[in-house]
Amino acid sequence: MQPRNLLFIMSDEHSRRVLGCYGHAMIRTPNLDRLAARGVRFSDAYCNSPICVPSRASFHTGRYPHQIRFWDNGIPYDGSVPSWAHRVREAGCRATAIGKLHFRSADDDNGFSEEIMPLHVVDGVGDPSGMLRRPLAVRKAALKLARDAGCGDSDYQRYDDRITGAAQQWLREIASGDAGKPWVLFVSFVCPHFPLIARPQWYSLYPENEVPRPALYAIDERPHHPYLSALRECQIYDQGFDESRLRKAIAAYFGLVSFVDHNVGRLLAVLEATGLERETRVIYTSDHGDNLGTRGLWGKSCMYEEAAGVPLIMAGPEVPQGVVCREPVSLVDCFATILDCVGVPRNPADAGLPGASLCDVVAGTAPHRTVMSEYHAAGAATGAFMIRRGPYKYVHYVGMPPQLFDLEHDPQETKDLGADPRWADVVADCEAQLRGVVDPDAADRQAFADQAERMAALGGREAVLARGSFAFSPVPGTKAVYAETEIATKPV
Repeated sequence: MQPRNLLFIMSDEHSRRVLGCYGHAMIRTPNLDRLAARGVRFSDAYCNSPICVPSRASFHTGRYPHQIRFWDNGIPYDGSVPSWAHRVREAGCRATAIGKLHFRSADDDNGFSEEIMPLHVVDGVGDPSGMLRRPLAVRKAALKLARDAGCGDSDYQRYDDRITGAAQQWLREIASGDAGKPWVLFVSFVCPHFPLIARPQWYSLYPENEVPRPALYAIDERPHHPYLSALRECQIYDQGFDESRLRKAIAAYFGLVSFVDHNVGRLLAVLEATGLERETRVIYTSDHGDNLGTRGLWGKSCMYEEAAGVPLIMAGPEVPQGVVCREPVSLVDCFATILDCVGVPRNPADAGLPGASLCDVVAGTAPHRTVMSEYHAAGAATGAFMIRRGPYKYVHYVGMPPQLFDLEHDPQETKDLGADPRWADVVADCEAQLRGVVDPDAADRQAFADQAERMAALGGREAVLARGSFAFSPVPGTKAVYAETEIATKPV
């Protein structure tokens, strides 16, 4: 693969189930669908931790959360671990970021040549309330999700407007001069992350009485597992919904996805108009998904496909067209992919990274590896670890029963095989594969220890509890809106 420019587009909280090219019957995503048609769509792509900060830290460094110990939204990436942006910049190539990064601070050396209107964690601290895990805290800010849902404008949509405009200008300027070596432009949107508010032109595409109700939403349809029960006790999103608000939330999320697609189209149009399309590869993904009410869950924080799965599309020069790659991949694979796209040699210090270049995955030359995601953040009563093993998806919980799903025959994950003795050999095999990547018990202990140390530095559990929590990170120039947190009454 010859060195080329790379436009890397990341959205926030986009479930791959809500994309036309991934089979959704109602959503309108013409630009992303066309991008997939002229490139490769990865059908089984995952984030490495289903929440913003650790997912982005893993994506940026090519390392799993337990390797870098940026566990949650209160322990953000600080530039101390080499990132793909560091490697690109060290090679003399330009690496520019526009939009959400969710690192500690722009004052850290995060690797980029420049950060344009970056969104980082609040006050360099983030949201430490997610570290209140023994016992879990009730996050009352979650009720804001249902209250806000509907038609209208928002800071997040306005911020994405500015991000898109800045990226368009950057591309036009680079096209008008001699860029020299290949460059990477990382454009990072905040939508469709809540607040679930969509402008009329997008909201009206999805009439409230026509949007589908979430799957497995009825109380008697929801799965029972101690991890999920604890998650629902902590993240009380669903308590705010009635039928009307439920449909408003779905319509708004769909509208925000179409808004993101529109902004992707605006960027692709600049590539075409300037001639950069001939010399630029494009990758689209998201930092994690969204449960969107399925099983009575909202947000992320679990290992179901809606939350841990992400869209992943790659197109451009020398990328096969119209291909669907069914090999499981994850965001740590993007580290090597980005370097390959722009022709940056591998640094010997990165030899042990768990990912592989997506170019090699598509070509069938990537080494065998176990794709893994893990979670140690808000709502997690214990550490959760997921791997893919052929058609099987195995979820390991420290101190709790495992889950096993056969995605080939049960893509909606309606039947947990983990406790079925007929599947004991598969469960044992999957656990062995997981332990070949991580010692889950040791990682769980380390996460709790690091979080306890971080809370102590902030004044202790009571001080963190008194800070409250917020529903979403504010855009640059605005303040977080805090809500009360309290200790759950039902111990896990």
